[in-house]
Order: sequence, then structure tokens, then C-alpha cells
Amino acid sequence: MEDLYNMLFRWGHILFGITWIGLLYYFNFVQTEYVKEAEDDAKKDVIAKLAPRALWWFRWAAFFTFLTGLVLLYFIHMRLNLDIILGLTMGTLMMLNVWGIIWPNQKVVIGIKEGDASLAGPKAALASRTNTLFSLPMLYFMVSSAHKPHGGYLLAGDMSMNALYVGMIIILAIEANAIWGKMLPVITSVRDVIISGIVLTIALSSIAFYL
Repeated sequence: MEDLYNMLFRWGHILFGITWIGLLYYFNFVQTEYVKEAEDDAKKDVIAKLAPRALWWFRWAAFFTFLTGLVLLYFIHMRLNLDIILGLTMGTLMMLNVWGIIWPNQKVVIGIKEGDASLAGPKAALASRTNTLFSLPMLYFMVSSAHKPHGGYLLAGDMSMNALYVGMIIILAIEANAIWGKMLPVITSVRDVIISGIVLTIALSSIAFYL
């Protein structure tokens, strides 16, 4: 029965994750770019009708991806490795960004909460771009953790703590910028955030492999 639950929660985790990350890419690669070029009436229609629907699916998919991930930790805790720790750290921060930064500020942008949309919009955009940046290495580590993990296992006592510390410092520094910083040139455009995501994936995977 435990194997059945394990399989069902893995299926749910992947299903919710696909929905979440798919909508993340939709917002960053499609809707945002469209709104930049759209006529005023079209922009208003997107904000009034399309964005609220997409944000509903987006935030709940993020929450249930996180929730099913927590359940899966019960099944894999004996095999907890460096890749899983780095991946789940980024995934957790991404979920917190959705509920703690993106959604509260988007409520102002779409008009269901009072506030200054000119301030709320950039805050939501920065957190969303940060999540897009995190998404590439997060997905890489989630896959590698099950197939070819780097850096050893926690309970076996052979995990590379140097790799863990350096990886966590980089991740937390990027998250700190999402909370208190500004939109950096390396994540401003679609092209730049994709390239930066690939670079971050290579950097973190190299740290996990070599340190």
C-alpha cells in the first residue's frame, strides 16, 4: 500500500508541478510580452478577465506542488541527498514567492485590493522573474536526485557540506534580491532569464559535483 501512495503522490506532484511551471512560463514568456505591445483596451481585458483566472490556477498549483512534495519527503527521507535539498529549497522559495509576493501584489495590479499598482507591479514581476530563474536548476536537481545524484546522501553521512553551504548561499542571495532588491539586467528579458537560468543550473550542478 505504501508503494501505491508513493506512486500516487509522485503523480500528483508532477501533475501540479507541470501546471504551476507551465503557467509561470506563460506569464513570463507570453502574457507579459503581449501586454507590452497590446492596445489599451486589450490590456484592460487581460487584466480584468484573463489574469485573475490564470492566477487562480497558478497559485493553487504552486501550493499543491509544495504540499505533495512534503508528503513525498516521507517516502524518500532515507535517501535524502544534496540534489533533493537544493531542489526543494528552490521549490519552497518559489512557492513562498507566489503566495507572499506575487499574489499579494498582483491583487493590487488587477484591482481586487487597494494599493499603488505602479509599485506592486514591479515587485510581482521581480519575484516572478526570480521564480523563472530558479525553475531551471530546480527541475534539474529534482530529476538528477532520482537518477544520478551529486554530493552524497544526508543520512549516510557522505554529503558534501561545502557544496551544500555554497549552493545555499547562492540560492538565498538570489532570493534576497527578489525580496529587497531590483530587477537585474540578467533577468529582465525573456532571453536573458533563460540564459541566466541555464548558467545558474550549470553553476549549481558544478558546485554539487566538484565540491
